[in-house]
Parts: sequence; structure tokens; C-alpha cells
Amino acid sequence: MTDPRQLALDLGFDVARVCRADEAWAAGERLEEFVAAGHHGTMAWFEDTLERRKAPTAMWPEAKSALVVAMNYGPETDPLEDLKAKSRANISVYARNRDYHDLMKKRLKALARRYAEESGHQVKVFVDTAPLMEKPLAAKAGVGWQGKHTNLVSRAHGSWLFLGVMLTNAALEPDTPETDHCGSCRACLDICPTDAFPAPYQLDARRCISYLTIEHAGPIPREFRAAMGNRIYGCDDCLAVCPWNKFAAEASEAQLVAREDLKSPALADLVELDDAAFRALFSGSPIKRIKRGRFVRNVLIAIGNSGAPSFVSKVEARLEDEAPVVRGAAVWALSRLDPDRFACLKPVYGTAESDAGVLAEWQAG
Repeated sequence: MTDPRQLALDLGFDVARVCRADEAWAAGERLEEFVAAGHHGTMAWFEDTLERRKAPTAMWPEAKSALVVAMNYGPETDPLEDLKAKSRANISVYARNRDYHDLMKKRLKALARRYAEESGHQVKVFVDTAPLMEKPLAAKAGVGWQGKHTNLVSRAHGSWLFLGVMLTNAALEPDTPETDHCGSCRACLDICPTDAFPAPYQLDARRCISYLTIEHAGPIPREFRAAMGNRIYGCDDCLAVCPWNKFAAEASEAQLVAREDLKSPALADLVELDDAAFRALFSGSPIKRIKRGRFVRNVLIAIGNSGAPSFVSKVEARLEDEAPVVRGAAVWALSRLDPDRFACLKPVYGTAESDAGVLAEWQAG
């Protein structure tokens, strides 16, 4: 019978390693501490599924082994360079092409189907869509280790790996776990623009730009708006600065190579997207999940941080937007780009009955 690791490599995965799924581990306790501290923010599913997340067997008692697979999505250029172009948007590397969930899930299902047919064992596959802690499993299987920024780091691929898991009731021979190679380095902690790491190996998602631009639905807290810069979907700073990226290669899978129009798109174009145009532009993209209102909110924050008065007319056009969160972001952006104009409009857009409690949160202090 073919080793499932070899099956995974044959299907195009870059890494495939195995660990036990039915052993006790410290990841469950760390997750409890994360939730107890409130570091999950408004991501209520962490609380709702806590008991099932704490161990693979809590979700599937028959699970004995986990095959952890990974695909490299290394960028062509350093994402940190994109932060310098203030009139253009910075989109997280992982979201610059097709949704990796779809690609990996399709291949994992093919892998699982073949393995189940050959072995007679039961299988279940996961790609970030179920209460399964993939990063601790990946570390246990030896794919990499969880760095001080809590993300997975690989000696061969740096920070740029998508993960998937096949659980099985087969007792597969496990691989050797990876050890921590961060040493005294704290580059990922020091570069964070919002100070989202209370301590090494701890993340407060409420301060993380990825959380704020993707998961957070309301107005961006004022203390983080300037720090967002031109980041409109996610943030790669702590990943991109990692010294282990010197060994990383560019993604070879075509569906993971960045689309030209999403490498550094113009803020002036993105702020004008209506719902239909937004859905068309991001068809098949993970960005589509946050919907148009939240996306344009992020774009307006970036425009407010651009320091370019040429954006004023485009911002004013969003003052009448149908989405309150967009109108509020437009008010804030205008306050940054044209304080005199904002002062004239503040009595209207700061107290309108339809925006009560929303635009007030956006008022510049």
C-alpha cells in the first residue's frame, strides 16, 4: 500500500508529514488561556467550539493519526516593500489569487479517497474550516514550528505555507516533531505596527491588523487606524520579516501566484467599487468573504493614511454610501485629508439620525 505521504506529494503538496492525533498535548491548554484572556475578540466560534478544538480526538474520538500537508505560497517580492506606496493598497500575500481553501480541499479529498480505498481506514479532511488546530499538529508532525508570532515557520519554506490535515483511524508511523529555531530573535514581535504580541508566542487578535481588517465588523478602533497604513486586507509584517524566509522559494502552483491586478492595486479604483464590481473583482478570492462594506471601510482608512489631498473628492462620494461603516470611514478619512472641509461637514455627518452611534465612533478626536 502506498504511504499517504507519498500520495500527497504526488498530488502536488510540497510537504507531507505524520503525527499521532490521540496523544495529550499542551496546545489545548494554550487555547483555553487565549480565550480566557479575551484575545479572540469577536471571533465567538473560539468559545463556542472550545472543547472540540482542544484535541483532534475531541472532534473525532476514533482519530489515531494526522497527515499534515502543506503548500508553498511564497511571494515574488518582499511584501514589506509594498507598504511604501501610500496611494496603493497592500493585500496580504495569501489573498492575492484564488482561495487556497478550495484548491487544497479538492486535493485533500482526492488523497483521502485514494487512501481510504487502498487501506480500508476511515478518513476526514480539514482546511481551516473546522475546529482543528492545524499549526500545533504541523509542529508535532515536523512541518515546522510555531514561532514567537504564533505562526508556523519552516526551515525550508520560511513563513509561507498553507496547511491542511487528513485525520485517520489508522495508526501511521509518526515523523519527528520540529524543534523551535527562533533563538533570541524577536524581529516578528518588534515589527508589529499595533503591538499585538503581549509576549513571545502570544497573540492578542484584538490588536492584530489581520483581525481588524478581516474579522472585525464595525468601525476600526481609533488607536489602530494610522498604524494600518495602506493594509486593506490582512498583514504580513511578522511573516515577511522572519530571517528563515531566506530559504523560501516562490510559489510554483499557478493558482497561488499573485494576480497582477492584486499585487498593489490603486486605492483610487478600489474605493469606487459598488457591490457588483466588488463581487466580480474578487470572485474566487478569500477577500469576497468580508463583503463590500467592510472592504471599502478598509480602503478608506488607507486613503486617510495616504496624506494625498487628491483623494478628497472620492472620499466625499462615500459620505452618502449606503453602508454606515463606509460613511463613517469616509468621515474619518476626510478629517485626515482636509480638516477644514471636515469641520464644515462634521455637524451634518456627525449627528445624522441614520448614523447615530456609528459615525460618532469615527469622529476624529
